[in-house]
Amino acid sequence: MKAAVMRAVNEPLQIEEVAISKPGPHEVLIRAAATGVCHSDLHFVEGHYPTPLPSVLGHECAGVVEQVGSEVRTVNPGDHVVTCLSAFCGHCEFCVGGHLSLCNEPDTQREKDADPRLGNREQPMGQFLNLSAFAEQLLVHENACVAIRKDMPLDRAALLGCATITAYGSVVRTAEVRPGQSVAVIGCGGVGLATINAAQIAGAGRIIAIDRVAGKEQLARDFGATDFIDASEGEVWKKVLGLTGGGVDHAFEAIGLAETAGDAFRMLRRRGIATVIGMIPVGQKISLNGYELLQEKQLRGSMMGSNQFPVDIPRLVDFYMDGRLKLDELISRRIDLAQVNEAFDEMKTGTIARSVITFD
Repeated sequence: MKAAVMRAVNEPLQIEEVAISKPGPHEVLIRAAATGVCHSDLHFVEGHYPTPLPSVLGHECAGVVEQVGSEVRTVNPGDHVVTCLSAFCGHCEFCVGGHLSLCNEPDTQREKDADPRLGNREQPMGQFLNLSAFAEQLLVHENACVAIRKDMPLDRAALLGCATITAYGSVVRTAEVRPGQSVAVIGCGGVGLATINAAQIAGAGRIIAIDRVAGKEQLARDFGATDFIDASEGEVWKKVLGLTGGGVDHAFEAIGLAETAGDAFRMLRRRGIATVIGMIPVGQKISLNGYELLQEKQLRGSMMGSNQFPVDIPRLVDFYMDGRLKLDELISRRIDLAQVNEAFDEMKTGTIARSVITFD
């Protein structure tokens, strides 16, 4: 199969022929239909987070099941599926406690003495975040995918597996936004826009979008924002405090920077909650004013939106089919696998929402 391979940090991905194994007892072989190009992939390309090399990147995919292992019970050949990087074992303390996205048990991986899922024993290829979706096929544990209704367009369904479920889960599961509460979202990229949409679905009363690109204002409003702040002018937290008369109930950081995470905390009202969705690079530290903790503010992280994806993704599909969830508007353009490096270059400009790789 063809796949985009990362062989070195800060180097373009290479389109190569990569061997893929047959499904083991609990594994599923998927023919990819579409894969989103996510900023999280760029973090690894640029070396902000480590990953074993060589590796096939990509983690936001939808496709059709081709084969299943002998013990697979959740999907069947021909099913349309969405993958999710937070593969779960189903029996650890986090899984049984309902926190599937925090599972880190090795059960979803192959045994060390087994053939690798990608490549071969002589030249193994790293599987990225349980998926490796910049490829024509994926071989994954059955608890890394979920079946969806077949009338859902797969190029839009691909966005559910990372950007959308992270945003929706962060609003509904991590932060537990309640109807009528005020929300601020820092960053209007793919995840930020999806967070605005999720806040609207959750019933937030006021949704303030914040971004350095002033041209994103209309797009943010289309996704549900009631207000927009141009972050290029600086001190956005002061503007939020002035706009709201004291701060917001919830602030979401959807960029992945220590500075903006600190801003999210400072723009809260008393007892407000700031949720960091973005991946802050390793080594960056967040600075807070200690006295603000006396106002019972909270700063917390969210791993993939604290998702329970076997439940959440089919629900998100229904939201889309009912016209409540915006996915068409998230896709800036559809590209071929060979254009993946162009998608990363465009992402760095901050002017697009999402590029989606589509496969024949």
